[in-house]
Amino acid sequence: MRPKIQPRRRGLRIAVWSLVTALVVAAGLGGVVLWQHSYAMDEQRVSIRHGGHTLNGVLATPKNGRKHHGLVVYVHGDGPVDATHGDGYRPLWEANAEAGYASLSWDKPGVAGAPGNWLGQSMDDRADEAAAAIAWARARPDIDGDRIGLWGVSQAGWVLPKVAAKAPVSFVIAVSPAINWLRQGRYNLLAELRADGASALRTNAAIAKSDTTRRLLERHAPFEEYVKAMGGDADGITADRWGFISKNYTSDATQDLRALRGVPVLLALAGHDINVDIADTERVYREVLDAGGALMAKRYPDATHSLLKRSIEQSDLKITLTALFSPRLLFADGFLDGQRQFLKDLDRGSNATR
Repeated sequence: MRPKIQPRRRGLRIAVWSLVTALVVAAGLGGVVLWQHSYAMDEQRVSIRHGGHTLNGVLATPKNGRKHHGLVVYVHGDGPVDATHGDGYRPLWEANAEAGYASLSWDKPGVAGAPGNWLGQSMDDRADEAAAAIAWARARPDIDGDRIGLWGVSQAGWVLPKVAAKAPVSFVIAVSPAINWLRQGRYNLLAELRADGASALRTNAAIAKSDTTRRLLERHAPFEEYVKAMGGDADGITADRWGFISKNYTSDATQDLRALRGVPVLLALAGHDINVDIADTERVYREVLDAGGALMAKRYPDATHSLLKRSIEQSDLKITLTALFSPRLLFADGFLDGQRQFLKDLDRGSNATR
């Protein structure tokens, strides 16, 4: 006859098995996370000298056994962005690597311990920085100097053509690029107000505030005057940020885009972009670049400004879980494949003309 299990012993056994089960599940989930964040490329930290200081960068190279790669040089959008954009670039770098291309990116000045302050830069300063990175890359034996191009998002739309005017590039991937700083700002303001369901009164007040800001910028007003005009509420704008805006608010890519004539350009546009007016962007790109026949414009209907899936970006929980367990699925359907195919087609085209 079997002895009866005492309640305390039964409870202890249940607790032990519950703990074991939790540990097994945690280990399994940890394995999934590690696997999903293992990318088919090699990475190394690099240092690039520019203007008397160092750019702290990351060079990601393909694992294809070749010793000579094309290169995609990354130009960030707005904000304090580090070299990997908080790991967000890695799925893009992997797509490049699968097409046989390396990727180069660096911390913005003042970010992740890098010297300087990115808010002190003009768009020309940023272009000089990228041109220096291209020159550094061309001197490396593992980079094919004839296959170096640019990738840039949002604010990089004002930088990419400036870089091309300073350093010849063989292609450009422009993601949600803006054309005119002031038009883009007004579009973004109205789009956000509509998304919030703002009343006519609130909308008119926001427009009046925006018009006041524009007049202050045109007069080169100091930060203190801006704060006073806003009734003491700077609305998150710091003195450094005001200086950055004052330095760059006249930016317009229209004329600069002529430097990209004849250069293969992939223009990626999001169907749910409240930051950039994609109709205005596509119109200007086509007017300036279509004559050369090298422009490819692709729209992603389910994407937001950063080319993430709208259904995911709308939920903080979905963004967190997807970034953790399946980061490649953050991006709009076809975006990574489209970038990969664009690079492969470039090489096929160049091989056909050799």
